[in-house]
Amino acid sequence: MSDLPSSTPAGDAPPPNKFFQKWRREFSLLTGLGIESGDRINTIDRRKCENWKRDLLNYSPAVVFMVKQLQLAGCNVTPEHLPCTPCDRSRSGGFASDIGAVVLCQGNYMDKKHMEHTMVHELVHMYDHAKFKVDWNNLRHHACSEIRAGSLSGDCTWRREIGRGFLSFTNQHQACVRRRAILSVSVNPACPDHATAERVVNEVWESCFNDTRPFNEIY
Repeated sequence: MSDLPSSTPAGDAPPPNKFFQKWRREFSLLTGLGIESGDRINTIDRRKCENWKRDLLNYSPAVVFMVKQLQLAGCNVTPEHLPCTPCDRSRSGGFASDIGAVVLCQGNYMDKKHMEHTMVHELVHMYDHAKFKVDWNNLRHHACSEIRAGSLSGDCTWRREIGRGFLSFTNQHQACVRRRAILSVSVNPACPDHATAERVVNEVWESCFNDTRPFNEIY
């Protein structure tokens, strides 16, 4: 019997090293063994969301431009300001004005282009909040930012509209921006009904649709 001291008490297995722990976790995620289904899905969704976010922050001209404009407006946007998180299936993202963050809804994107449009849309809201001191309880303010974000983000491209089941050969972009702005304003707690949302969007439409700041033209 060896007289050399042992760092592992008799009867105890040696602790797995970090490489083994990482491999076991990866194996579990790939096979589903030893991990709850919901945890597996959330982890895979988050990984994809974080990878796409990193790529878009580095290589998307529109996202890079918006981050730069936010910096000029006094907002130093970092990846931590765009957290990936599970959401209900009805949304792809949102701007949390109280904490100055853009929420990215992991697992709710059809593709990376969809996520890019969402990021630009919410970054426009962040820009408006910083630059114009938007009061989100003021329906006119909310409507104006929704019009601008919908118009400038790529949300209303012909391809996106076809995917939603809307087909129009005349004023497609404007119709999409107006429809989606009304829908968003209508769920504002300060909005009493759909008719009010429609009226407010119509009241601010011309000035807000034509305001493409910080872009020179519609993206």
